[in-house]
Amino acid sequence: MSNLATRLQQGIDELALTVSIETQQKLIQYIELIEKWNKSFNLTAIRQIDEMLTLHLLDSLAVVPFITGRRVLDVGSGAGLPGIVLALCYPEKEFVLIDTNGKKARFMTQAKIELGLSNVEVIQARVDDYQANQPFDTIISRAFASISDMLGLVGHLVTAETTVLAMKADSEEEISQMPTDYKLAYTIEQIHELTVPGLQAKRQLIAISKLVS
Repeated sequence: MSNLATRLQQGIDELALTVSIETQQKLIQYIELIEKWNKSFNLTAIRQIDEMLTLHLLDSLAVVPFITGRRVLDVGSGAGLPGIVLALCYPEKEFVLIDTNGKKARFMTQAKIELGLSNVEVIQARVDDYQANQPFDTIISRAFASISDMLGLVGHLVTAETTVLAMKADSEEEISQMPTDYKLAYTIEQIHELTVPGLQAKRQLIAISKLVS
């Protein structure tokens, strides 16, 4: 087993997840694909593949237990984080990955093909212009925008049954600065404190739902 594969398995064990060997192999294949494309396209500021394993794969895997429902939207997906990681772990769920950047959308489309992800749809568009033909159960973002900006952009896609998940380093200031109208429209259901194996930094997952008047 390669060093990357060993570290991935150790990280999965620390996160108390069950991920098949086949899926683990595809996760490694995915970050190898990012590393390859990164030489020509600026997909991510992380250049070393061993750092990608911690900062991209394990960071994304940390939110796996919190993904609910059948349809998931990943906003500002970039190189497919966390959307592609989650789609590999949840082949029975549908994932829509949206980003405005053409190069990143092309990369995600290529990754979808090479990884055999029939449960992924890649959209190149602004999320505030995007109209979904079916509602989403979960909307997630990672390093996309402030919580208030995110809610402003995805508000038209949020129903009373949608859970909005914001992956953050620290959310206290953003939550305190939310405009009053957002505080009246949404509620912070829970702030999950995440521990990412190998990462000595704070990580949180903010679960938000729409208030029904």
